[in-house]
Amino acid sequence: MNTKDSSRRSFLKRAMMLSAAAAVSPGIIRATTNPFSEVKLAKAGERVNLACCGIGNRGGEILREFHQTGLANFVAFCDVDMGAPHTLETLKQFPDVPRFKDFREMFDKMGNQIEAVTAGVPDFSHFPIVMEAISRGIHIYTEKPMGRTFNEIELMMKAAKKNPKVVTQMGNQGHSEANYFQFKAWVDAGIIKDVTAITAHMNAPRRWHGWDPNIKSLPPGEPIPSTLDWDTWLMTRPFHNYNHDYVNGQWRCWYDFGMGALGDWGAHILDTAHQFLDLGLPEEVNAVKLTGHNDFFFPMSSTLSFKFPKRKKMPALEVTWYDGIDNLPPIPKGYGVSGLDPNIPPPSNGAIEPAKLNPGKIIYSKELTFKGGTHGSTLSIIPEEKAKEMASKLPEVPVSPSNHYKNFLLACKGEEETRSPFHIAGPLSQVFCLGVLAQRLNTKLLFDRDKKIITNNKRANELLVGEPPRKGWEAYYKV
Repeated sequence: MNTKDSSRRSFLKRAMMLSAAAAVSPGIIRATTNPFSEVKLAKAGERVNLACCGIGNRGGEILREFHQTGLANFVAFCDVDMGAPHTLETLKQFPDVPRFKDFREMFDKMGNQIEAVTAGVPDFSHFPIVMEAISRGIHIYTEKPMGRTFNEIELMMKAAKKNPKVVTQMGNQGHSEANYFQFKAWVDAGIIKDVTAITAHMNAPRRWHGWDPNIKSLPPGEPIPSTLDWDTWLMTRPFHNYNHDYVNGQWRCWYDFGMGALGDWGAHILDTAHQFLDLGLPEEVNAVKLTGHNDFFFPMSSTLSFKFPKRKKMPALEVTWYDGIDNLPPIPKGYGVSGLDPNIPPPSNGAIEPAKLNPGKIIYSKELTFKGGTHGSTLSIIPEEKAKEMASKLPEVPVSPSNHYKNFLLACKGEEETRSPFHIAGPLSQVFCLGVLAQRLNTKLLFDRDKKIITNNKRANELLVGEPPRKGWEAYYKV
């Protein structure tokens, strides 16, 4: 066995032990001699001292949302490309905030001034920023999904549990809007019960659609833009040569960096069903249909099946995920208006165009069928006749007291509890990790929910952990 193989096997063995249910909680640490630093709470009436990792593209949008709450005082900005057009836009709006290219330097120099931090960065970059923040007792808001690998999410949850005073929130914004409060109220009132199947669908075009699925290798290296810190951009990932198809959202296309359509939209579509139907982790995940499957980037379309066992008084449930423009799910009778205008005549050849659906879900229970969208949009009962019959039985739905960003900052001040903390968002994100493994390997996976291991595929079980981190990043994974 060569040194590289030995190192990899040692990492996998150690990390798989962490993924088991009986694993010891992590005492992470790079920055401090104590396992965790004291957590600071902002006082009533004060703004929260907020640092932002990722200030362009989606990170810039998050930053502006926090600014609009009136509760954030920006104390530091971090981005690996401070000279890109999308970051310059933010810097022009907030010119006096200290700026850094490496989050580790930001924490080392500014950590005593930072009370909370955002991670509006690619999926694979969330993990080290989250672990660094928690180790310092700093509250953390990270975009969805929480992480790229099952084990990284497991470690993030364990770190949060180890230091419960640190406020955590995942950025599935609909979890603080009408969808959240309606779903909870309808479950509590027994309107949503005995659910046996959920269809989740996101059929809009994706960035990789049209790429050649017969690809035999990753794209060739290109000159690194002068403003970009490519080494820091890679974070814990094995070294890749720079290519423009990795950055500015393109990372989502590749198994090495992103989570595809499922990771992008799943948390906005399935979040409330996952929490309030107590789904937890599936016992079986199957790649039912993959069009354009290859070893490097996501398929042109995917149908994935997630089977969840009986839970207390709730029956077994199957979630079927559809993505791809040519892969629309079956629509139940009485569905009503989708995305297609019924007044548009059929083509001259007489063929009727299939309904174009907005992203969303169809929830099937033993008595009722529900139609829902994505993010904060609410459910309706279908068909319309049944909805009218049920109207008088529907409970009053509370109005959200705060949006997702304000909810996080108020939680940092001790005035609310976050609605998507890691112990809720983590298992949801791990469901997507398992789905991506089924996509990547084009197979069925059997999962032991108690031991948190894949029992029928050794390669898939290893990928719960993934490759060892690059040299210099190992400390984030140590127990």
